[in-house]
Amino acid sequence: MAVEQTPRTTLGWLYHWETTKPDSRYLSQPIGDGQVADYTWQQTADEVRRMAAHLRALDLPPKSHIAILGKNSAQWIMADLAIWMAGHVSVPLYPTLAADTIRYILDHSDSKLLFIGKLDGFDGMKPGIPADMPIITLPLSPQTEGEKWADIIARNQPISDSPDRQMDELATIIYTSGSTGQPKGVMQSFHSFYICGTKMNEILSAEESDRMLSYLPLSHVAERIIVETQSLYHGFQVFFAESLDTFVHDLQRARPTIFFSVPRLWTKFELGVTAKMPKEKQQKLFRIPILGKIVKKKILAGLGLDSVRFAFTGAAPLPEPSVRWYRSIGLELLEAYGMTENMAYSHFTRPGNERVGYVGNANLGVECKIGDNGEILTKSPAQMMGYYKDPEKTAESYTADGFYKTGDMGEIDELGRLRITGRVKELFKTSKGKYVAPVPIENRIGAHPAIEASCVGGASQAATFVLLLLSPEAMSKAASPAGRTELETQFKTLLGEVNNHLDPHEQMAFAVIVKEPWSIDNGMLTPTMKIRRNIVEKHYEPMLERWFAARQPVIWE
Repeated sequence: MAVEQTPRTTLGWLYHWETTKPDSRYLSQPIGDGQVADYTWQQTADEVRRMAAHLRALDLPPKSHIAILGKNSAQWIMADLAIWMAGHVSVPLYPTLAADTIRYILDHSDSKLLFIGKLDGFDGMKPGIPADMPIITLPLSPQTEGEKWADIIARNQPISDSPDRQMDELATIIYTSGSTGQPKGVMQSFHSFYICGTKMNEILSAEESDRMLSYLPLSHVAERIIVETQSLYHGFQVFFAESLDTFVHDLQRARPTIFFSVPRLWTKFELGVTAKMPKEKQQKLFRIPILGKIVKKKILAGLGLDSVRFAFTGAAPLPEPSVRWYRSIGLELLEAYGMTENMAYSHFTRPGNERVGYVGNANLGVECKIGDNGEILTKSPAQMMGYYKDPEKTAESYTADGFYKTGDMGEIDELGRLRITGRVKELFKTSKGKYVAPVPIENRIGAHPAIEASCVGGASQAATFVLLLLSPEAMSKAASPAGRTELETQFKTLLGEVNNHLDPHEQMAFAVIVKEPWSIDNGMLTPTMKIRRNIVEKHYEPMLERWFAARQPVIWE
């Protein structure tokens, strides 16, 4: 669909679809027991208008900050739109936050009201919500104080006007996941949503007939832009996942035509297929002309990805062999790069111009260069308005000539494609005094099918080492002595092969197979499943002396 040239906000597009295709389905929400509630554009706009009427009636100060805490749902998007329609600012919170972080964000953001949606482990979160905080509960929310969404919708008439917002107004404050220290509140305007809703169409040509499955947190900038914003700007249908247990079924129900995932999940999909059909068998079957095509289609259909036109990955590096494997079965994985501070509008791999391991060229209107210290510096038309209540941190984040300091290290090839080589702050020195960049090493290690995740450490130590988290299949194998021996042999070989590609000061002394899975719940992963390196390193630090003394290439925790 060709986007109109007249600038239009997300609200403007809601009004457009409400009048041009009122009876078309927009949001498809599982409500339990295999039941699904579908909302047309007209029904969606009606609920948004009724909630906006309620928010107006509260007589909050203009442009008040209103928080949303919950998993993805149809009403999450409706709440976001209602906040804007009523003239306020939305503050999304990750649905996995601890009580202390919830308390910090609600206080720091000056939130006047909180929407609570579907949550796991709410009892542990509830102490973070001030006792006097007004609450509205969305459908599927845990039992708690506050007014119910359905009751408010039932008693309010929809507002009859169609208020819009100025492009330069503050639309939302998105708190970064805070891999170190307290999260920062990134202020983004309606203009940033407009840039992502229109300029991205130059690369990813979304259409009204497209379908997406929403399952990564809407509180994260990527899902907010790729699912919520793109669906509003281009009028396509959004399906929601019910739970991790039903995820494959949800995918098959949605049959998405555009699909975005993070490396951890792409790896899980691949490991799941490989557990049923080893790579050697795949390669043999793929080489048989007609049968090969049938097998590849069957694999994609089993994943629910056989209708996908665009598939992309971001948030962290995906090992090159995984990218190649997906492309071998007919899924052209496109890598993307961006951050909350530029509304994830930075770099994208163009179809037909891929280079494995690179995140593509700068998006339309984005400038990018590499600083003297190897840091990636960008200027984006979707750049943030600044960090909320922190002008000093905002000023520190830019160079003298106005480029944003991403904190990532990278290099640009002869065709302008960008490669991420690590984080500036993740570089560490061993006791030999030389710097080590852990990410490229982890990318080599992560290609092994038995490894779900890895973390290279060794700051101030005599040598580097690697922590390995096994895949579920490998964990099952390790339960038997024979399986454990086989895995140990594989990891010894892997350690030797990877070390052969490294400089002497980078070479790993040993690998440790960890017992405890790294998850969002235990704080080892961010909500987008990136490793919280400082938390992981701190957890295993007490064991380092013993591990180095063991002088074994493979150690079981």
